[in-house]
Amino acid sequence: MAGGGRVTADVLTVDSVTGQNLTTTVNTADLSVSGVGDIVVVAVRTTIPNSAVKKGTIEKAVIVRTHKEYRRPDGTYIRFDDNACVLVDANKNPKGKRIFGPVARELRERDFMKIVSLAPEVL
Repeated sequence: MAGGGRVTADVLTVDSVTGQNLTTTVNTADLSVSGVGDIVVVAVRTTIPNSAVKKGTIEKAVIVRTHKEYRRPDGTYIRFDDNACVLVDANKNPKGKRIFGPVARELRERDFMKIVSLAPEVL
């Protein structure tokens, strides 16, 4: 896990244009908590009409923002206003074509370069 920030929330906001708004964390791969850069299995809770991802489907997502602050190696702390994720495919590429809001710099270290390049701001 990158950094020490951990998410234990059940509901994550989807931060890309794939047609849904909220997801529920299903599995965090051996961990009871997850942080920025972790891949989690989520269930889609809400969708918009005619979206490619349907309500109730199980998807993989990477966490891009956490409300819980975490310490970086240089001693600074970072915290976001919400918990957010981006749905990804098997190659760690985002399913959406746009990313809303800032993402954490730690995604670059975890090889999510496509998400970093699509994001409007990297903090």
